[in-house]
Amino acid sequence: MFHIVYLLLFPLLSKGEVSLFGNCPQFFLNGIPPTILGNNNRYQQICQCLLDQNNQPQYFYASLYDTVNRIPVYSAYEFQNPPVTRVDKWYIEPQLDGVNIPCMALSTSVPAPQRGQHQALNRDYNHSGYDKGHLYPVFHTATQSAMLATSTLTNAAPQDSSFNGGQWRRHELSLANILRAHPNSYVVTGVVPGNQMIAAGRVMVARYYWSAYCYLDNNGTYQSSGYIGPDQNGRVQTRLLGDLEVALQGYYNVQTFTVFGGQC
Repeated sequence: MFHIVYLLLFPLLSKGEVSLFGNCPQFFLNGIPPTILGNNNRYQQICQCLLDQNNQPQYFYASLYDTVNRIPVYSAYEFQNPPVTRVDKWYIEPQLDGVNIPCMALSTSVPAPQRGQHQALNRDYNHSGYDKGHLYPVFHTATQSAMLATSTLTNAAPQDSSFNGGQWRRHELSLANILRAHPNSYVVTGVVPGNQMIAAGRVMVARYYWSAYCYLDNNGTYQSSGYIGPDQNGRVQTRLLGDLEVALQGYYNVQTFTVFGGQC
């Protein structure tokens, strides 16, 4: 469950790409996002982007970010899978800390006194014993730019290293094997906060990672599945999408939670 919600003392950000998912509906099935948790001072909708050669935003996926726990709730993307070479170059979202840069950037783009006020920083993970676990994984990207765009701390949460490199990694590979044959497959990956924090209480450790996919098959029927882990044996469980949504409803303490807007 989430800890008690309290209001953050900073205004809603209405400019640039930390705004509304309406700016990047292409990453959601039929343009409908997963359930958006209440209190938008806490939960920020991010259209994740990098600036292209013409200094224009290039969009890659969407994330709902929890500025209290300093981890994402979920990231949503359209599955792609040509091989790319990973580069570990971590970004932050300047607008979360009040700097009007339209896309993700290096942490030095934010003045030191403001840096990390409402988001995690790379140094929070140092000596923590946890990996920076991608929600939108490098392995599901198609281009070098998309790969770089996944390496933002608004797309990562503290994840046990053995789970990250073990069962969850195998899940990502298995999911890729399922979806390669189905163009226009939509995926949402999220985390459920736990009750342990790193960096002197700054960043919440994920209790569970979850994901779900949906695509339209050749017969015009939606196909879907859900996953969540680790279970008590450290494994990833496969769930019917509806069963996963019921579980997430309880974990997030909301009346309903839909991953694909009830369409799949």
